[in-house]
Amino acid sequence: MFNRAVGAGLALVLCGWLSGCGTPAAPQPPSLNLPDPVTDLAGRRAGDEVTLTWTMPKRNTDKTVIKGNVTVQICRREGSGTCKAVADEPATAPGKSGSFKDRLPRALAEGEPRPVSYSVELLNKKNRSAGLSNAVTVLAGAAPGAVAGLKAEVRKQGVVLSWTPDGEKTPVRLLRKLLTPQPAKQEQHGPLAPSPEPVNQSLLVESGVEQGRALDETAHFNETYEYRAQRVARVDVKGNTLELAGEISAPIEVDVKDVFPPAVPTGLAAVASAGEDGKGPSIDLSWQPNTEPDLAGYIVYRREDGGAWQRISPPTPAIEPAFHDEHVLAGHTYQYAVSAIDKGGHESERSAIAEETVPQS
Repeated sequence: MFNRAVGAGLALVLCGWLSGCGTPAAPQPPSLNLPDPVTDLAGRRAGDEVTLTWTMPKRNTDKTVIKGNVTVQICRREGSGTCKAVADEPATAPGKSGSFKDRLPRALAEGEPRPVSYSVELLNKKNRSAGLSNAVTVLAGAAPGAVAGLKAEVRKQGVVLSWTPDGEKTPVRLLRKLLTPQPAKQEQHGPLAPSPEPVNQSLLVESGVEQGRALDETAHFNETYEYRAQRVARVDVKGNTLELAGEISAPIEVDVKDVFPPAVPTGLAAVASAGEDGKGPSIDLSWQPNTEPDLAGYIVYRREDGGAWQRISPPTPAIEPAFHDEHVLAGHTYQYAVSAIDKGGHESERSAIAEETVPQS
């Protein structure tokens, strides 16, 4: 007869082999709900205003998911002092981008450049935190003067930007924004496809700023840009170069239209032939090729005895930098000139004249 004690012992052994015997797991400690500290705090100063940006965490320090919005406290540290609270931001949702603008008090907006650092602290519902974020350092002190009278003019070489000259040698940063985004254009794929132009670019001008002029050679034709400018002083602080930027100017919009003709062709040469093997006389022309990316081709002109210039190339521009003129007469002298034309129909001036006399057969 089966022994009850043995059966109970066997049941305990089986429970060691099999799951689901109902044994409760060890109790987990309650979550403290301390949000992970921010790790990507960034900041920049423009004029007397400091802009901070960061990303809110999605989890607490014990890896539990944050539920509900989180209170953000901003603090500012001068020198080696304590980080003093300057603002409590409205509660922000987990995973979202946070931002804050701090208007510097007069004491920090004047005087010699000196470092000031910022941190953010995330508080739970009991006003507790897991510590400060990474610190971001900017320069306090008097900022450079603002750039005034910003203007732009489109040239073949690029966009010429100018402002009211005041003799300042402080570098000027041009903030350029592309207003004609790429998605509207047909995308190109493959390893040789050009990289799309960044929407926002920063161009630092260091030479010639006291004259109040700069040339942006990186702007592309048939695009529209917005430009703003600010002066940027560079200051060495304990071996690190920090920037102290002035106020950002009002924006100007520039439509970079290509209304400029190609370069005038050069190196035009003419070589005459009397003709042979039943072929009549002719003159062969050649010149140096143009390199403009929007070049449509060339137009060839001819005149005789100082008469009017006549176009002798076909209605469609010649693509190659060469032309064969077989409508000539032996013993006659001809003058030739060549122009370049782009796909927008803009034609260059005519080249230097090449003259040639057809020999007698």
